Amino acid sequence: MSEKNYYPPMHTAEHILNQTMVRLYNCGRTFNAHIEKKKSKCDYRIDRPLSDDEIKIIERIVNEEINKNHAITEEFVTLDEARSRVDVSKLPSDITIDKIRIVLVGNYDQCACIGPHVSNTREIGKFTITSHSWESGVLRLRFRLDPL
Repeated sequence: MSEKNYYPPMHTAEHILNQTMVRLYNCGRTFNAHIEKKKSKCDYRIDRPLSDDEIKIIERIVNEEINKNHAITEEFVTLDEARSRVDVSKLPSDITIDKIRIVLVGNYDQCACIGPHVSNTREIGKFTITSHSWESGVLRLRFRLDPL
């Protein structure tokens, strides 16, 4: 598998956002993401629109986790072990590799991933949700990072 060409701070912030959405809304990780240096977006399946107050809570939690200076580490595990720890549904069903890379954001998040990441969340910057929309069961969050 080739590595995704994502901007590492933004991609690492996406991991934190995904885990925050899982914890708050049990909606699973994003099913559609566009990760860029200047701005990004993630789509989540959720049964209702979120209020502006809920959006601010998501933003606050993501920034709290960024400010904890979590180390970003990786582990290479067997496919069976990966299945017991993380969602592997996005992997090809006929996958034949021996080891799966799990990326850990401190003890906050773990996810099978081939993309680049920062080494510590202190390298991310300030996370801001710039806009959000909901239509037909899909919540779209648009966000950016600002230097600290």
